[in-house]
Amino acid sequence: MSEKNKNWVKAEDVARLAGVSRSAVSRTFTPGASVAEKTRAKVLQAAEQLGYQVNIIARTMNTGSSNFIGIITSGFDNPFRSKLLSPLVHQLALQGFMPLLMNADDPEQLAPSLKQLLSYHVAGVIITSGAPPLSLAEEYLARKIPVTLINRDASLQGCDRVASDNAQGMQLMADYCRQRGWQEVGFIGEDASNFSTRERYQALVLAAPDFNITPQFIAGGGYAAGRAAAITLSRCHVLICATDMLALGAIDGLRSLNDGTVLPAVIGFDDIPQAEWDPYHLTTIQQDTDALAHHAVDLLITRIAQFELPSRQRAVPVKLIIRNSA
Repeated sequence: MSEKNKNWVKAEDVARLAGVSRSAVSRTFTPGASVAEKTRAKVLQAAEQLGYQVNIIARTMNTGSSNFIGIITSGFDNPFRSKLLSPLVHQLALQGFMPLLMNADDPEQLAPSLKQLLSYHVAGVIITSGAPPLSLAEEYLARKIPVTLINRDASLQGCDRVASDNAQGMQLMADYCRQRGWQEVGFIGEDASNFSTRERYQALVLAAPDFNITPQFIAGGGYAAGRAAAITLSRCHVLICATDMLALGAIDGLRSLNDGTVLPAVIGFDDIPQAEWDPYHLTTIQQDTDALAHHAVDLLITRIAQFELPSRQRAVPVKLIIRNSA
C-alpha cells in the first residue's frame, strides 16, 4: 500500500476519535442533514485534528447524489455575469455546495456539457442571464434535477426564477428623465427576443406614455452595438440602454461625432465596475448581485429538499445610481 493511501483519513477514524457513530460524521458533513450541535462540534474538532477531508467522489458513488451545483452561463467576458458569479459561488459555499461552471457560448458543446454535469450527479443547476436555450433546463427537470433561473423568463413546471425588478428600474429612469425635462428618448437594446431587453423596453413604454421613444434593437448587444446605435439616435434628449456595456459604447459613439451638436445623456442598466470609471461616470440602474445570488441559492436548496414544490418567482429591488453621464 502506498504511503498516500496509508495516510488517508477515513470517516471511521474521525468517528473513533470523536466518540460518535460513523453516521454522525456523515451527517455533519452533509448539507442540510440533522445533527446535534454538541455532536457536530466533536466531529469537527476530530476532523481538524486528523486533517480529514470528505471524499466527494466516494459519497457520490454511494448515495447517487453530490453537493455539486452546476452554474451554466455564457459570455465570460460580460462584466455583469462576472460580477454575479462571485456572490453565487459564495452563497453556495455557505450552504456546503461546490460549483461546477459550464460555459454555454458554443452551441456544439451544450450536449457534451450536459452529459458532463450529469456524470457528476449534480444536486441542482443555476442558469444565468443570457445563457443557453431553455430546452437545456427542460433536460435537467426531466431528470428531477432542480433548476433556478436568474434574469430569465420561463414557464416550466418545477423551475424557479429570480430576477431584478425591471419595472421598478424603468420607472426610476422615467421619473428621472421627467425631472430633467427629457421627452425625446432613444432606447438601445439587444435582440428583441432577449428577455432583459424585452422586459425593460416594455416596462419603459408603460412607465413613460408621455415620452417619444425610438427603439434600436441590435442582435448580440455589447459595446460595439451601443456605439453604432448611439450615432443614429444622436438627436434624442437621452439614450436609455438595456445594459451598461451598450451604454459605454453609446457614450464613445456620441463622442466620436465631434460635430458641435448638443449630445444626448446616456443611462445604463447593471452598474458594472466599469460604470464608475473616470471616462464614463455612467448613470445607471444598479442590480443587487448579492441579493440575486442569495435568492437563487435559497430557491435551489429548498427545491433540492422538496422537488415537487410549485414554481416560484422572486423580484429583487434595484436602485438608480446618478453619476455625471446624465
